[in-house]
Amino acid sequence: MTETANNIRRLNKCNVFEVIAHEGPISRAAIAKRLGLSKQTLSEVAKELESEGWVQQVGLERGNVGRAAMNFEVVPDAAFVAAVDLGGTKVKVAIANLACQIFGEATEKTDPRGGGAVVDQIARLCREMMDQHGLQQDRLRLAVVGVPGVPDHESGAVHMAPNIPQLDEIDFAGELSKALGFDVVIENDVNLAVLGEHWGGVAQHVDDLAYVALGTGIGAGIIVNGELVRGKNGGAGELGYLPFGADPFEDASLRQGALERVTATDAMRDYYFELTGEKIEVPEIFDRLDQDDHAQKVLDRTARETARAVAAISALIDPEQIVFGGSIGRREELFSRIKAQFGLITRSPVELYISDLGGKAALIGAASLGLSHVHATLLAGGVPGAEITLPPAKLAKLGVVSNG
Repeated sequence: MTETANNIRRLNKCNVFEVIAHEGPISRAAIAKRLGLSKQTLSEVAKELESEGWVQQVGLERGNVGRAAMNFEVVPDAAFVAAVDLGGTKVKVAIANLACQIFGEATEKTDPRGGGAVVDQIARLCREMMDQHGLQQDRLRLAVVGVPGVPDHESGAVHMAPNIPQLDEIDFAGELSKALGFDVVIENDVNLAVLGEHWGGVAQHVDDLAYVALGTGIGAGIIVNGELVRGKNGGAGELGYLPFGADPFEDASLRQGALERVTATDAMRDYYFELTGEKIEVPEIFDRLDQDDHAQKVLDRTARETARAVAAISALIDPEQIVFGGSIGRREELFSRIKAQFGLITRSPVELYISDLGGKAALIGAASLGLSHVHATLLAGGVPGAEITLPPAKLAKLGVVSNG
């Protein structure tokens, strides 16, 4: 078979699988009509997909005349991916199958030793999740890990993740791949969050958007024309380093970021202490809003500075939507203030929303990226243009109801 013929076969294979994934159970005739393929071509492609275990025949569909037609659907258990959200305090693991169903996650405190200990922890949790749901270990094909830093895809290390020791000292991706026995992809957690919103959240069907995560830090995941924007060194969306808020020329701003110094949770605690002389945690600041002018001042400053960052995003990429998440970014008390301040400094028509995926956005994004990788490698074989659009995420077992 020539390379051109092989590429055409791969393209047809991907197109047929995509139709079955989105519309199955679906008959052979309906697939042929949908794609404009001949009976012979479709028969050959369907036979190949079935023999490789990707699709299966189910149920009979009775037409008006003639014999009953057999339907095709994706085999959900043909392949699985592990979705991992690694944070400074917690690590979450979920499993997604080929039918885009995501199973409920396991959560543990992140091993404080970091490095190799975290590698072992993630590998163990992946295996335990497969066992817990009675799934075959050898069908787990890929793991996608969201990390709170900048992945170095050449060395496998993770930089700028100070809350997890030694991630920048080891080939994190390589060591985890050895421990699991299959490929591992590492990605910034906020980038995964925007993929999660795009696939299963409030921003479904929106191809130009940003996800702003506000909590212990501030960062953004950006999608333009349906594609994730990473930048040359993987640092796109590092909002904390925008040169306003604090003095950008101070050493502390070079280390932490001028904007992050006035917007993150540490900054909120410090500002409240500066105003009152009292040390309290951020949740209590929110609790005091109704009766404490100082608490209101803290939120007002955070909202004002965050709105400036959001206006910068809007001016640079002209998104249709900006979604807010993170431990404080999804709090209505703060979001309403950000929205009000944003309206005062720009006439941009961008729509602002709170994430409806909550703390699971990065986990869902990891599943999305993982399934896309499985499709690209196992089905498309790297053929240019042989891409498969994922059907909608099935999140019920993850305890998520999306309004997207």
